Amino acid sequence: MAQQAPATHPVAFLARRAAMALAAAAVLGGAAAPAAYAVDGADSAPAAGSSKKLPEGLYGTKDPQYDGVWRQSLALLAQHTVGVRPATSAVRWLVGQQCADGSFTAFRAEPGKSCDARTMRDTNQTAAAVQALTALGGHDETIRKAVNWLKSVQNADGGWSSMAGSPSDANSTSVVIGALAAAGAKPESVTSKKGGKTPYDGLLTFRLGCDAEEGERGAFTFQLKGAAANADATAAAATGALGKGFVVSPAGGGADTPVKPLSCKDGKAAGKSGGEDGGPAGAAEGGAGYLVAQLDKNGHHLLSAMPGQEKQPDVGNTADAVVALAAGGHRSAARQPLKWLEKNASAWARQNGPAAYAQLVLAAHATGTDPRSFGGTDLVTALNATGPEPAGTTTPGKDADAAEKSDGGVNVWWVVGVGLAVGAGIGFLLSGRRKKNDL
Repeated sequence: MAQQAPATHPVAFLARRAAMALAAAAVLGGAAAPAAYAVDGADSAPAAGSSKKLPEGLYGTKDPQYDGVWRQSLALLAQHTVGVRPATSAVRWLVGQQCADGSFTAFRAEPGKSCDARTMRDTNQTAAAVQALTALGGHDETIRKAVNWLKSVQNADGGWSSMAGSPSDANSTSVVIGALAAAGAKPESVTSKKGGKTPYDGLLTFRLGCDAEEGERGAFTFQLKGAAANADATAAAATGALGKGFVVSPAGGGADTPVKPLSCKDGKAAGKSGGEDGGPAGAAEGGAGYLVAQLDKNGHHLLSAMPGQEKQPDVGNTADAVVALAAGGHRSAARQPLKWLEKNASAWARQNGPAAYAQLVLAAHATGTDPRSFGGTDLVTALNATGPEPAGTTTPGKDADAAEKSDGGVNVWWVVGVGLAVGAGIGFLLSGRRKKNDL
């Protein structure tokens, strides 16, 4: 049975990779290997310990208590991105999860019942729903209410926590930036009621600069408390600092941007624009430099560890890291992590279900890679199989960006000798954010 979140961690804390968090809890409960790389089990298995039938239209079969809206949003967004029209029941389920005030929680078993003070409203789940419903179109009022709620719970520092009223964190701030940008609410114009700070102001407070240890410079922390370099937070922030969300448009055969680690001179960061530290763009570049260093050190992937466990390869964080590189146009730097993911991600996705498949689909899209032939796996078909049958396709059998492929189906980026890595979610970014990654 999926392990309950500790009382000290709000349910919202599990949002950004909650599907993986549920798998992690199940693995930990069985004293098995860390879930970041575990492959035993599958999402197709019935929800452990549950006799209740899951709602019609919901993706996945595992208990949606901590990640229902998150995994549904990523699944719908990924389908739309590759030209698949989601089932009406799936979209209806997501819309029906919204509270009257515009917020979303992870899962409402009784959507007809009003949300009350005990409902764990969640900025991550809300931001994910905004990105999905904006892409699908036709949900303007739902999106407007959700964006207004997100603005209403912005912290004085300009950022967000997963749970309103808690201290801001880099991951939640990043996923909300992506939602604001997707919905057309310019993040740089959204200021906190107290302090007048923007989301970028808040995000950059988590950046480690020249006063940090050399190996951590350019990285982001999850929260200010502890101030440890965190690869997961860095991947999210490097994407968010560029004003991007889960969907990153492929750069095609454009110029490859070299990665430049944070350079310090006389104790100050030398940025290329927006002041001595380069502003958000410079922060994204510094974050990319940190990620590349970690990827190279560990054999083209990131590591993480659950409490009491040794560090293991982390597929999800690696995917997030490389989509951040794709967002910054760092194609050459992403080539080897992409290859690693193609070799190692399929079993991980099978275990973790729709959100994991969606994360890889969105990453494939960002890198210009065919998600229907990803290391021998058809990610689109696998994703579709985790939920209700799609309503159809807008571009049958092809990625929405198929025009960027060569006649033989080879991506243009590979033709010019480079490849890109994959990553999502928000997604981004899903994060059962126990802050397991201390890299």
